[in-house]
Formats: sequence, structure tokens, C-alpha cells
Amino acid sequence: MADDPIYHDGMRQLQDARDTRRIADRLAQMTWHSTFSDNDRAFIAGSAMVFVATADERGQPECSYKGGLPGFIRVLDERTLVIPDYDGNGMYRSWGNVLVNPHVGLLFPDFERQQRLRVNGTASVSASDPLRDSFPGAVFIVRVVAGQIFPNCPRYLHKMQLIEHSTYAPRPDYAPPVPAWKSFAEFRDALPPRDRDGKD
Repeated sequence: MADDPIYHDGMRQLQDARDTRRIADRLAQMTWHSTFSDNDRAFIAGSAMVFVATADERGQPECSYKGGLPGFIRVLDERTLVIPDYDGNGMYRSWGNVLVNPHVGLLFPDFERQQRLRVNGTASVSASDPLRDSFPGAVFIVRVVAGQIFPNCPRYLHKMQLIEHSTYAPRPDYAPPVPAWKSFAEFRDALPPRDRDGKD
């Protein structure tokens, strides 16, 4: 596996320091794949959240949380998934990074079942994606083409229970409330006109 791009020299250096090269290679051999399995599809379909890692053109990292109702992220085919971009704070740090550096890392945690799935790939952002209208509340659609898919050891994943889904999560035939911060005086004059009347 010396030529396998899964591990670069920095990773190998630490693996060798801890004598974990053999197990790292075995894990790559047994668990890494580049197409979504039926289990992967079911796991993602049941996810109400994902953590997204991106970097800008200089390699400066960004990590963000994206949430919605289970099923808000869809696997389209053996390599592609889509994530709706919902109204947020308007900074577009993560998806803006994708426009200059398409490499992304996704982490799907399930705190109740203590499982997690990672997807590394390349992303694109579009306001005219034909799927946008099928995602209530979507502003943009982010498509991710997977390059590496693998489960992660759940050992340190805390067991937590979902109390309720966010009232702000878009869904069919539902108008989420306007977040309180959009009414604060220090932000109101800087909001786009569509948000100044109290409607998203």
C-alpha cells in the first residue's frame, strides 16, 4: 500500500511512531470504499446532522455544522450525495471555500447508536441545481462526489439522545420562525431587504 494516497508521509510518520502502520493498512483494506453501500445510504438517510470540513485556497481550515430533518441529505447514486444549503448567517465560510477549493470532509455522527461515517470528496455549489425545488427552504444545492467513504471507530463518541429537532429545520408546508438575532438593532440595517420585513 506504499503508493496508496489514503496515507501521506505525515500520517505514516505518526503511524510508525506508534507502530500502527499495519493496522492502518488493514483498516484501509477492510473498511475504505469509494461507492456508497446500502448501509451507507441508510445511515445518511437517517442523519439529522453532518459536520463539514473545508479549506480556502491557502489551506486555512473551516469546520461547520449542518442540520436538518432526517433525510435532508440524499445519496443520489453510488458516488454522489446532495446537501441543501439553508438560510443562515450569510457568511458562507464553508460553501464559499468550496468555490475556491472543492475538497471537503464530511462526518456523520449518530450519538444514540454511537456510530459515525466519514465521506471525503469534492463539492460544487449551485443555485440552479434541478433538485433545489425538491428541498424546501434550500438556497443552494451542494453536490459532493465521494472519493473515500469509511466508518470511524465510535469508541469516544458520547451516547446522547435527541430531544427534539430544531424548529428552524425546513420541511414541506412549513414556515420556520425568524431567528431572534435578525431583529437585533446592531444587525438589522445590514440584513438583505428580504430579511428586514421579518420574513425569510
